[in-house]
Amino acid sequence: MDNGLEEYLKFAKDIAKHAGEVMIKYFNQNNGASYKGDKTIVTLADTEINSYLIKQVKEKFPSHSVDGEEEQFGKSDYVWVCDPVDGTAMYARHIPVAVFSLALVVKGQPVIGVVFDPFTNSLYTAIKGKGAYKNEEKITVNNYEIEDMKTVCHYDLWVGADYNISKVIEELENKAYFIGLGSVIKACMCIASGDFSLAIFPGTKHKNCDIAAVKVIVEEAGGKVTDLFGNEQRYDEDINGAVISNGKVHNEVIETIKKYLVDKKYINGV
Repeated sequence: MDNGLEEYLKFAKDIAKHAGEVMIKYFNQNNGASYKGDKTIVTLADTEINSYLIKQVKEKFPSHSVDGEEEQFGKSDYVWVCDPVDGTAMYARHIPVAVFSLALVVKGQPVIGVVFDPFTNSLYTAIKGKGAYKNEEKITVNNYEIEDMKTVCHYDLWVGADYNISKVIEELENKAYFIGLGSVIKACMCIASGDFSLAIFPGTKHKNCDIAAVKVIVEEAGGKVTDLFGNEQRYDEDINGAVISNGKVHNEVIETIKKYLVDKKYINGV
């Protein structure tokens, strides 16, 4: 299995490097930005990268499937879960905070994670059980408490999200510095490398694409990733939001969330 995982990691890294080239290619030109039905932005880079991944998986691992944010292929216990460009709203406006993300999810759980930031040439990788790395150097989360002055946290808010986390942020921002970075995956790589301590993400429908690679990379760096209510979840289907942290602040954040939000998954699904 280990040899297989190394092969999968190499494949994921190759895809990531190609994706980075595509992102850079379109970044300083008209990137064909348009709005999808859910009012989110898609660019030429998103669709080109997603299509390239499907083509490569069909060639090299035809029994596997692909769950891309823009396009899907097949049905399998081995799923390549991809966000071709996370931070598309920033990318479409030529603001360089977007990243590429790819995970191999086996029976619901990520075993390989790769995130590539082509603007800083930062490649984050992890194999489950083998640690997390940035450009081949081992990375670890920090151990800051929520009230530590060095603690930086990320949040996402958008119209139509199944969970409105504004009250949660309002309480926690009395203790910690919160910013919206423009890419939750980029923010989570800052957690994995020890620069940030927390990210709160209210995404549900098809948002496994945002958190699958994050799950394995952050946890291999010593952090913790759960749904909004502290539960484990699958990453080959819709998720129930996510809390991504250094582990130290996790329980306090979950308890704060539970004060303001009701777990919709157990009421009417997400």
